[in-house]
Amino acid sequence: MPIIREVSEGFGADAQRYHRARPGYPAALIEEITRSLPAARRSVVDVGIGTGIAATLLRDAGLDVLGVEPDERMATLSREAGFPVEVARIEDWDPAGRLFGAMTAAQAWHWVDPLAGAVKAASALAPGGLLAVFWNSFLPPAEVNAAIGAVYQRILPRVLPGAPAQGGGMPGPDGYRQLCDKAAGAMAATGAFGPPRHWRFDWSRDYTTAQWLDAVQTFGGWGRIPAEGQREILDGIGQAIDGVGGSFTMGYATVGVAVARL
Repeated sequence: MPIIREVSEGFGADAQRYHRARPGYPAALIEEITRSLPAARRSVVDVGIGTGIAATLLRDAGLDVLGVEPDERMATLSREAGFPVEVARIEDWDPAGRLFGAMTAAQAWHWVDPLAGAVKAASALAPGGLLAVFWNSFLPPAEVNAAIGAVYQRILPRVLPGAPAQGGGMPGPDGYRQLCDKAAGAMAATGAFGPPRHWRFDWSRDYTTAQWLDAVQTFGGWGRIPAEGQREILDGIGQAIDGVGGSFTMGYATVGVAVARL
């Protein structure tokens, strides 16, 4: 199995942990999405709905959400939360003549062929409909970031040869900006959308050592690390966070790009 497919399909291996440990999204982002929908179209297709983290926020804002999710294990949790979910890759999904007010992708569009995804969005959105793709990037305290980076740099190359060492710590908004630019370029290439709007919303969340170690085990590629390496990494990160008092505040920058259907 190609590595990218192995990683993308790995999140459902522990879907309950994913739902419990992954962060949500800031209220300002959800408000921007709801304001940007056509007045008569309050329906949203959430691409890669996963366990329904972003979808729940959209539903709480009064929107009707349909999930499209390639992993049946993740889709099961979203259905249990009350969302209709159609199991498919968005590139292969059939909107069956339906038109929606928005298509969103939270932490998922990098697994999608950006041009094929934009073409599918154009076919499923009503005039004025919104295509919005976004990611949470990390802005941890410098001391915590350096300590976590040192753990990965010390352990990961040894237990998973060929893996990036992550010596620079957690990926910040600059890294995710490349994903936004790639998505925006593909949207423009369809000729079906207006000019892109680039979004950034800063917010934060407090973590204890145990909560952050829970989140670490949901990161992409975690399942590829041998069990002994996983234990070493968790022990090292746990010691690092305990060393700064057993808790910290993670800064997040939610970055994304949005376009309106012409």
